Amino acid sequence: MPATQADRDRLWDLIKDIRYAMFTTRDGNGQLHSRPMTVQNKRIDEDNLLWFFMGRAGEPVDDIGRDPRVNVVFADPDDNAYVSISGQAAVVDDPQRARELWSKMAEAWFPGGPEDPALALVKVGITHADYWDVKDNKLVQVFKMVKAAATGQPPKDMADHGRVRMG
Repeated sequence: MPATQADRDRLWDLIKDIRYAMFTTRDGNGQLHSRPMTVQNKRIDEDNLLWFFMGRAGEPVDDIGRDPRVNVVFADPDDNAYVSISGQAAVVDDPQRARELWSKMAEAWFPGGPEDPALALVKVGITHADYWDVKDNKLVQVFKMVKAAATGQPPKDMADHGRVRMG
């Protein structure tokens, strides 16, 4: 079943305050490589896209050209929120979108602005996402772990786990 607006909102609520994500591609030898990237979105729109600025001559752009399947992972240990997003990436030539997404932070990496020839605008079409959102405080979590250790039974209800299918 395709994602609803509520699904997109829940996903965005979990990742919107996480400054960096680990963006994983597959290199020419099939090896997985992850590197920190900043999501440029203000929200997840009806197209289910995440947007990134990357160096046009960089390895991630080369990797995407060979294999567009990517994974983007967000982690916020302070809020116990974890999200893994799988999708299809592509380098896009869309100067208007680059201007809409532009920020001072991006300017630090690409001083030529959104028209900088070294800049690659990359979109990731989300195919699916898994999330784990822990609502219990640390004390309750420790209690559940101690109880599990004492009973020999795995801890239960440690996190709200969900899967969102976007396509």
